Amino acid sequence: MGHSAMSEADAQQRALVFSALGDPVRLRLLSLIASAGEICSCDLQGPVGKSQPTISHHTRVLVEAGLIVGERRGRWMWWRVAPSQINNVQRLLLP
Repeated sequence: MGHSAMSEADAQQRALVFSALGDPVRLRLLSLIASAGEICSCDLQGPVGKSQPTISHHTRVLVEAGLIVGERRGRWMWWRVAPSQINNVQRLLLP
């Protein structure tokens, strides 16, 4: 076949991504962030019906998986898909 097996580091990173996306709330948050381009944490509560502490927990998991990046502006975080992950996320979220 010509394909080599993935390294242990690649396997660990991909497992983090799969684990992060295995939760429906995180998958929905990623979809909302990707479709908005950039979105404030304050605008995520309504669509997912979760409290701000719960959203903070889920966005932290998405950050640790390398899927999103954030920037603090005032008291709110603004989220966007990590530049290195844009193509992967678009493929994941296509219907």
